[in-house]
Amino acid sequence: MRITLEELRASNDLVIELLEIISLESQHYMARLTLDGRELLLSDKQGVTSLFRSAWQLQDTLAAFRVRETQVVHPSAYHEMVGMEPAEIEPLRIRVQREKAQREKP
Repeated sequence: MRITLEELRASNDLVIELLEIISLESQHYMARLTLDGRELLLSDKQGVTSLFRSAWQLQDTLAAFRVRETQVVHPSAYHEMVGMEPAEIEPLRIRVQREKAQREKP
């Protein structure tokens, strides 16, 4: 599923549980947001995935929103090498931000 920046801005009390900054060949980045347990790609009004030139640009774009955790995700290209058997390889995940858990008051 997809969501636009305008739809995010129109939501009241929005909390992004997880912002995944997905690296595309280290030249472009896209945002996958987890909201209420749903994974959504940040897109424009025409449904085209929004691409950013850097992870910083993406984070700046979403700076006005509450984000609980941010991870930069680098998919592995090793499973696509010629002559190798196909394999499921987990992407490299680097946590760059995480909200501190709020302590409950007695």
